[in-house]
Amino acid sequence: MTEVVNLPLAERRIDVFFAVIFVVFALTSGISDAVPTLGIEMSPDSPNPLARANYWYAIDADPLFMHPPVWMRFVTGLSTFVYGPFYLLLAWALVKGKNWIQLPSVIYATMISSITGVIVFGVEFFGEPGLRTQNPVKFLAFNLPYVVLPILLLVRMRKPLPFTRRF
Repeated sequence: MTEVVNLPLAERRIDVFFAVIFVVFALTSGISDAVPTLGIEMSPDSPNPLARANYWYAIDADPLFMHPPVWMRFVTGLSTFVYGPFYLLLAWALVKGKNWIQLPSVIYATMISSITGVIVFGVEFFGEPGLRTQNPVKFLAFNLPYVVLPILLLVRMRKPLPFTRRF
């Protein structure tokens, strides 16, 4: 049986890019999505700096995030407690060239693009008037990377043994 050899990380620069992005995603999951998940009130004068930062973002760009219904708290909870840790595992696996991460990556990318890309974006742009974004440029600037980059990861992981070939 022939042993499959991965390309060195220096020849997989796209994986370095993805690893850095997903570490940032892990941080934002823990910092930003924890606030609505834990029911912390967002206001401009909150003693919690994370609640103030989320308020600045959400007040005009993301009313769904600002006043999350229960289902949205489940979405932010998934981000905080499931996707956040997964991002760290994913970044590590990308750097180390662990081919077993392919299937979890495909599952993750499919889930996040479906939940965020379809449901949340759908409500933000086509939902009830009180839940629609009033600042679509700001909303997209903060949220589009969480849909586009997982789709690019899906393309990266489309074939078995992703670390044995250049992307």
